[in-house]
Amino acid sequence: MTKKHKAMAEWYRRAQEEILDSMDEELEMELDDDRLSPDGESTSDIPRNVYFKELFRLQGELVKLQDWVVKNKVKVAVLFEGRDSAGKGGAIKRITQRLNPRVCKVVALPAPNEREKTEWYFQRYISHLPAGGEIVLFDRSWYNRAGVEKVMGFCTNQEYKEFLRTVPDLERMMTRSGIILIKYWFSISDDEQYNRFMMRIHDPLKQWKLSPMDLEARRLWEAYTKAKETMLKKTHIPEAPWWVVAANDKKKARLNCIAHLLNQIPYKEIAHPLITLPARVHNPDYLRGPVPPEMYVPEVY
Repeated sequence: MTKKHKAMAEWYRRAQEEILDSMDEELEMELDDDRLSPDGESTSDIPRNVYFKELFRLQGELVKLQDWVVKNKVKVAVLFEGRDSAGKGGAIKRITQRLNPRVCKVVALPAPNEREKTEWYFQRYISHLPAGGEIVLFDRSWYNRAGVEKVMGFCTNQEYKEFLRTVPDLERMMTRSGIILIKYWFSISDDEQYNRFMMRIHDPLKQWKLSPMDLEARRLWEAYTKAKETMLKKTHIPEAPWWVVAANDKKKARLNCIAHLLNQIPYKEIAHPLITLPARVHNPDYLRGPVPPEMYVPEVY
């Protein structure tokens, strides 16, 4: 075997390792999810090999979507709403996993501070809307007012009614400005949320996900259901309809959500010029200085 062939063989071996490492990244997240099941096994009806195959295929399509969005300066905003533990975060992770964080951004705003409480309600969200060539995923959005704020009494009844009256007009303005606005509600059953909460309570790596607010929301399940039904009825408009994701099965929910998202946008694959790696400049006078041993991270593994 020639030196060139050996170099190509080594490159191919390294490329395969990179692909496997990429798969391992997803596998680690899946195994982390499985820890929440009583027997440590997947709770999904979809076989793991099918899930991985479809997930990687869909993520490849998401990369094509990203390229098309950048090329055409398209503005995409996707809202993820749903009860606590419904799986919004897991779906968002799988969407962003292979994408450029400068293009696909996640917005998860904390509770408003004292100044923000005096602003126009939508003001702090508007600044995060996408510019041309951007995809913005809202992990909860302005619909907090129709859910947690309404149920927990964080807004007045007048503010709540004004929100429901205003938000359809605001979203129509967004779509007229060229923003592709897609809204998802992740729906889980009463029993499924109870199981997920109980599993988190007994999992030290997941307990941080359960806040006092989450526990109170669990107690007020029926109040949240009523608020959700009103929200969907009042804000389901042709320009920005709601899409409900059946989320009792997390893996199916992720695949269905991503597949649906891709179908909402008329993207096409963008041709890229062939990339040639330039030869590195070698300077015969350059001597690499030694790194002091104490600066290295200890190799525990």
